[in-house]
Amino acid sequence: MEYDEYRAMNTSIQVAAEGSRADVEPGFRRVRRLVAASEARFSRFLDDSELCQLNRAAGRWFNASAELFDVLQKALALHELSGGLFDPSILKALQQAGYDRSIDIIRASGLPPVFPIFPPADSRLNQVCLDPDRRAIYLPAEVQIDLGGIAKGWIAEKAVNLLADYAPACAVSAGGDMAFHGTPEGEQSWQVSLEDPRDAKNVLAVLDVRSGALATSSVARRRWIQAGQERHHIIDPRTGLPAEVEWVSVSVGAADAATAEAFAKAILIAGSDAAPELAAQVPGLWFIAVHPDGSLSGTPASKEMVYELI
Repeated sequence: MEYDEYRAMNTSIQVAAEGSRADVEPGFRRVRRLVAASEARFSRFLDDSELCQLNRAAGRWFNASAELFDVLQKALALHELSGGLFDPSILKALQQAGYDRSIDIIRASGLPPVFPIFPPADSRLNQVCLDPDRRAIYLPAEVQIDLGGIAKGWIAEKAVNLLADYAPACAVSAGGDMAFHGTPEGEQSWQVSLEDPRDAKNVLAVLDVRSGALATSSVARRRWIQAGQERHHIIDPRTGLPAEVEWVSVSVGAADAATAEAFAKAILIAGSDAAPELAAQVPGLWFIAVHPDGSLSGTPASKEMVYELI
């Protein structure tokens, strides 16, 4: 197995492909180009990104690239499927909570947020219009979109499909959003470490992932202090505030990485009472939740995925 690892999109990109270095290196280079182009397209922290151009065009039609149109179309479908708990229109709420710059800059500067805190407006995502014939997007005035999480899942999926031209088995992780193709030689699955969200040096379990995608959402990864209060980036769209959750993280397995990413957030916000019904909205979806004491729970199918408890 050959590997490529680097930092982009304010996160770690990890790529694995089976075969000789000479065979897979062209695929690694193509994945790097895909990641760079996608960051330039989807980042809300780059003023000239296509996403920022779309947000500035709120209130009028915007002619989008095929890539942006595809990701937003998926986001809207997953918003509906998750009962609104996955909501890409929470950008203003993220900014008001202090996540107004990249997490690297927030951690380095320790500066207070630029945006004032005030009650969030109701989501108007159901008023977003898509015109497939013209590949055009209409955002209602004041609606601002953040595609950070789902874009990472989309990128991982695109990257692994691209890399499959060079390797019979490969995997891509974009900040923990993972997509898989094939299985390593002599194996029936990929073995993936379930990181302890309370301490990245610890592993809670090893998961036996046979196909599809895996994504993790956590309130422990991206945290900062705002006005003396600890904040995190998982916004509950029902309140517009950082979600009050009973779990530290949720990992979701699904057929594709965008779905896994969206439902990892939604299930983390939903909590134990609503999570089983929510997970049942997607056939074959399973999840594992990490409790504050490090114990695990989840769907019955998730027990089959635990290869080993550490």
